[in-house]
Amino acid sequence: MMPLRLTHYTAASALGRGRLATLCALQNAAGALRRCQFENVELETYVGEVDAVDEVALPRELRSFNCRNNRLAWIGLTQDGFDTEVRACAARWGRRRVGVLLGTSTSGILETENAYRRLDPKTGALPDEFDYPHQHNSFSVAEFTGRLLDLEGPAMSVCTACSSSAKVFAAAERMISAGVIDAAVVGGVDSLCLTTLYGFHALQLVSRQPCRPFDRLRDGLSIGEAAAFVLLERAPGNLGADSVLLLGAGESSDAYHMSSPHPEGDGALRAMRAALASAELSAEQVDYINLHGTGTASNDRTEARAVAAVFGSAVPCSSTKGATGHTLGAAGALEAVICALALQAGLMPGGLNVHELDPQLNINYLTANRCQPIARVLSNSFGFGGANCALLLGWVQ
Repeated sequence: MMPLRLTHYTAASALGRGRLATLCALQNAAGALRRCQFENVELETYVGEVDAVDEVALPRELRSFNCRNNRLAWIGLTQDGFDTEVRACAARWGRRRVGVLLGTSTSGILETENAYRRLDPKTGALPDEFDYPHQHNSFSVAEFTGRLLDLEGPAMSVCTACSSSAKVFAAAERMISAGVIDAAVVGGVDSLCLTTLYGFHALQLVSRQPCRPFDRLRDGLSIGEAAAFVLLERAPGNLGADSVLLLGAGESSDAYHMSSPHPEGDGALRAMRAALASAELSAEQVDYINLHGTGTASNDRTEARAVAAVFGSAVPCSSTKGATGHTLGAAGALEAVICALALQAGLMPGGLNVHELDPQLNINYLTANRCQPIARVLSNSFGFGGANCALLLGWVQ
């Protein structure tokens, strides 16, 4: 595939707002999971919550989009001068030549949950102020982002569960290669809500403690929330120092089960091999892998099998979900931003909360930060229903 430049990128998660806060937390191995005190949830679990989301006041012209998911999107879009950089990009290419492709899973469903709490006791009608198309609909965050950034290019939301905001990178590359657009705002936003917290609890996938991916006694995930955005553009001939590139992307759909991965990691394996092929790289040329690593018994086991089949047991790898929680539809974009930061800082972040590595998982899992130059990283994102995506990033040294 044609390499694309990550012209600008940013993120807001439980680790903090913006690149610097995110990198400092990673460098200090500072986890951000805390006991769940969200809404009226009565679950013994930990979450990765972004502070002060409900204190955000959206611009007057965008008030119809008011919901937690779009407030979180606004926080992300206004970090690190990202919105300014996108407007400059639109001035270069034209507003119709910049697309908006975002991933989410539950979008603004919390607003619907709150609306149902306020049903008219006589008629059962939803509150008048509830605006489903702008506040809950999956396309809401993409429309909100396009309106905020004054873009007129193609816009869409991708909802493939936990791979949503990784797959938008591949979709944007196809659109740019086809000449439909010249640049794209890609990323993902997912926010805490009762549906995911109680839903994953019903699946018996939520841990009572901070999640500990690849630990021998791992017992589930921790739900998080995040907004992460990347501006992707055609790479110019004179790339500057420290430019990070999207080198390859691989997708697969094994459709093995609605919520469980293929036991041998078949779909994950095919996505990683497709990413390597699209980048025209061998497995030996990858320096670090950011694992999907949710902390559930089956997901970590099958991912380890797939990684070992493709890369062997030497390449360093880790999951950063022990620090951020599993941000679901935003995970792919958040971890792509983390990988971009890792490339530029020469950092392989160690996985947190590991007391004893599972000896049955034959991979080189890092439990402490490793600081050394790295040139190419792979980031895995695997969703329910077997919707898998692997991204390969590299930087110009």
